[in-house]
Amino acid sequence: MKKTLIIAAAITYILISGCASQPTSTFETFRPQDLNGLISSGQYIQKTDNFYVINDSSSSMADKYLGADFPAQPSPTKFSVEKEILNRINLTIPDLKLTAGIRSFGFGPCLGWKFTRLNLPLISYSKPPFGSGIDTMTCASGGTPLDSAIEESVKDLSTTTGNIAMLILSDGGVDTDPVPAVKSLKQRYGDRLCVYTVWVGNKQDEYGQTVLNQLSDVAGCGFGTTANRISSPEGMTNFVKSVFLKPGTLPLTDCSRQDDDADGIDNCRDKCPNTPKGAHVNQFGCWIVDIKFGNNQSNIRPQYYSELDNAATVIKNNPGVNIEVQGHTSSTGTVEHNQRLSERRALAVKNYLSRKTHAGGLTVRGYGLTQPIDTNETEAGRSNNRRVQLEVLK
Repeated sequence: MKKTLIIAAAITYILISGCASQPTSTFETFRPQDLNGLISSGQYIQKTDNFYVINDSSSSMADKYLGADFPAQPSPTKFSVEKEILNRINLTIPDLKLTAGIRSFGFGPCLGWKFTRLNLPLISYSKPPFGSGIDTMTCASGGTPLDSAIEESVKDLSTTTGNIAMLILSDGGVDTDPVPAVKSLKQRYGDRLCVYTVWVGNKQDEYGQTVLNQLSDVAGCGFGTTANRISSPEGMTNFVKSVFLKPGTLPLTDCSRQDDDADGIDNCRDKCPNTPKGAHVNQFGCWIVDIKFGNNQSNIRPQYYSELDNAATVIKNNPGVNIEVQGHTSSTGTVEHNQRLSERRALAVKNYLSRKTHAGGLTVRGYGLTQPIDTNETEAGRSNNRRVQLEVLK
């Protein structure tokens, strides 16, 4: 009965106001501070492994934002300030190995007539795909079923390992009490879960700040803040440090001067630190067989045989090594189709390498579209995402 009333109210609001008229605001240029030096010096170390955003895309966020801390043309809505905050977080996050995802809540056409929408499934974090996830949130409509989004997060976070930072952006004007949903989530994930909230509201929304602060209190880890406090580069830096980093306990050697696996990528940037000698790596130090697959294709063209022969030589020079052959795709097509396509690509490479090496330590896994290394907004970026990667298993 309660959700029926929410739907009826949401439809009434949409019919009266519409959501196609929401303008796009251009904010002043934000210049983030670089946190990588603090990590490479050992002053700070990573504490968060999974970054999960819940964004308020309800109709109240379409109201004009009245604070002076986010100047823009035209005057921004609360919803556009939320997106700008996420963009600034994205710019400020240092080079960390994370997974990241985004879910929004509301109702109506902006969310496909559902109470909550998964805008970005948890994927390996890098700035371009996270930015693309932010861009999928185009407007705000409907009620404020924050509890529904938190309940759905259980499914989204089910495959995670390590610590989880849940970030909730809202004006706090919720339809139903979200505290029970946070309590349930905390029971499931325990000390792994911290909840951070950012209140994006006006003076008449001040009661919502109390609602949001309650969620961090219930979680027993994290804190609440406001859009105003994190609007400057300094404020955003302190926020990102608090969410993702903690003080280092031991002095560390400068990782930018180290390259333990001798692949040409220093330890600070190397996300695949066990690459065998002689392997061809990408800018992240991960073993890539540089094969360009055509759109919706998994066949290996003859011009790439020499690249695979090089990989075979590396495998022969490292007998007994266990390698996962990982297939990846761009975002063109459905999730299910790309999953099957990534598996076919990985299997094609595995079969070639098996014939050349007779090695028994090769396994296959398809990751579909979940781990892009480049933007999916351009053909060049999509081409880079259509790849096969080799990972040495410990």
